Amino acid sequence: MKKTLMICDCLGSQTIDAVALGAATGLECSRLHTDLCQSQIAAATKALEGGEVMIACQQEAERFGALAEDLGAPEPAFVDIRDRAGWTSDTRDTTAKMAALVADAALPQPPSKTTDVVSGGICLIIGAPDVAIAAAEKLADILAVTVLVPDGADLPHTSRFDCCAGRLRDVSGTLGQFHISIDAFQQVLPGGRGAPTLTDARDGAKSDCDLILDLTGGTPLFPAPDKRDGYLRADPGSLPAVADAVLEASQMVGTFEKPLHVRMEPSLCAHSRAGQPACSNCLDVCPTGAILPAGEHVSIDPLICAGCGACSAVCPSGAISYDAPPVDHVFRRIGTLASAYRKAGGTSGVLLVHDAHGAEMIRLAARYGNGLPVDVIPLEIEALAMFGHAEMLGSLASGFAAVDILLAPKSDRDVLHSQETLAAAMGAGDAVTLLDITDPDALSDHLFEREAPATAPAPAILPQGSRRQIARLAAKALAAEEEVIPLPDHAPYGAVIVDTDACTLCLACASLCPSGALLDNPDMPQLRFKEDACLQCGLCANVCPEDAITLQPRMDLTDAALSQVVLNEEEPFACVECGSLFGVKSTVERIMEKLAGNHAMFDNPAAARMIQMCDNCRVQAQFHGQNNPFAGKERPQVRTSEDYLSKRKDH
Repeated sequence: MKKTLMICDCLGSQTIDAVALGAATGLECSRLHTDLCQSQIAAATKALEGGEVMIACQQEAERFGALAEDLGAPEPAFVDIRDRAGWTSDTRDTTAKMAALVADAALPQPPSKTTDVVSGGICLIIGAPDVAIAAAEKLADILAVTVLVPDGADLPHTSRFDCCAGRLRDVSGTLGQFHISIDAFQQVLPGGRGAPTLTDARDGAKSDCDLILDLTGGTPLFPAPDKRDGYLRADPGSLPAVADAVLEASQMVGTFEKPLHVRMEPSLCAHSRAGQPACSNCLDVCPTGAILPAGEHVSIDPLICAGCGACSAVCPSGAISYDAPPVDHVFRRIGTLASAYRKAGGTSGVLLVHDAHGAEMIRLAARYGNGLPVDVIPLEIEALAMFGHAEMLGSLASGFAAVDILLAPKSDRDVLHSQETLAAAMGAGDAVTLLDITDPDALSDHLFEREAPATAPAPAILPQGSRRQIARLAAKALAAEEEVIPLPDHAPYGAVIVDTDACTLCLACASLCPSGALLDNPDMPQLRFKEDACLQCGLCANVCPEDAITLQPRMDLTDAALSQVVLNEEEPFACVECGSLFGVKSTVERIMEKLAGNHAMFDNPAAARMIQMCDNCRVQAQFHGQNNPFAGKERPQVRTSEDYLSKRKDH
């Protein structure tokens, strides 16, 4: 049975062609309603009882969801075609855009992955006595509160919460599992008359708590403090800010679901090998410190991770990928939007990528302003920073004429700027734009007044596969001809340049290359390279003892990048005993020149000759030589019965 699309013009405030929309989406479209959520809700009831329904109204999703629950019917799907398409001052037909939005909403949603976080309500409040104690008085009946002040003066006598003095030395953790260390720690003794008596100060006191309320007004205890769950900060001089923080703290008791934002594949990570550093992109961009080195790879603390997605965008190998939702689902949405828009007759579509902040701007612009142009198709994602160069290029190669990314006030601009620059170098040109606009009317004005984008080419790729594969396919589709494109420094694509005069073919680079881009040849001294696999992590340059390797960021769009090429090779050396090939001829000759007759171990011709032997022959020569290191003492003569009997006196 086809899913039914329930449409409503919201009291006649938008124009919807029900017949054209049904034909474009392939769904069974209802008649056009005017007041579906109120006077015509009986029609929605009948549709919900009849089977699967998609309701083209996001504003009243809660109302229709409750109705479905009362009826015992499956929860309907929802799509917003009013704020994002119908409410616009653009007089062109909106059917193609609405069809694209409906097709996107019809995609099956991947299940969310979460973990439970338990908070017992143990709260540490730090700050000056006046503001910290006032906050503790409000929270004492809800949370188990401890107040930490810089010194012991002005502490109250109370049994409602604990008081102590000291200074924080170290804090780590997140909601439900903060670990703290305090120097000059003093506790209040419950007995005595007059001002509270404190214990002797001691350093290194340790404790745990579930949440921290920071009212010091000083430097935050954590990087990106607004992204650390369970850490609340407020300006002690602002009563509304303190009140809001106290209210928020009072709600942090119980079991919470924490989304698992990213997925980690340690075997793909190119962080280091053999103690030598390589890629540190994710470590450099993580705002919360959730990513730490863990030997040859990195580790991610899912409880500290705030899900900004920057690590996924900059990871060259795909070891870290955004997982809420997965990256392949984002590519599927991009392909669906582009395909549905073009099939419904749309041309020169512009993809507007935004997060929840951008969604609110679009709603305000639609309700009170000009809304969005007909050819601007919005795509809401959880984290803007995860939309990297691969997603930008994939969008253009899927059929969009341009990509606009609407920044939020707290967006990671550095990561997005670097990804935009990389995408531009790989073929996007000026088709990708970062919009740093915070006013809804200004957003509408910019989108309506911008120069119309060039007609988008026919979609050349299906955005499927890994991010590296999609980026390469998209760059190849966007390029006028197959060529080698220079890229900015630190790009994750490129070549390895070897100084053949300095290279000794020790093959340390090939043995440690984390992606397998550098390879050896088991049959002869040869260093091979497959450019498509190179991550430009720099490990080969770091481990090269001769400093013979340099990196060249570039994107080779020819098929040569997919095959192995020889970077350096030499003639092998033939064993002077058996003639089998081993080692590198120039290296063996160089060793002979330096050691033969010049070193105590090789001062005679027989010893020096062993340098020119293969492994087997060298062992044989050692074993049969005069100074055989494997030789033992002379074997004793075998004793027989006659030997023993000959010494007996009775014989």
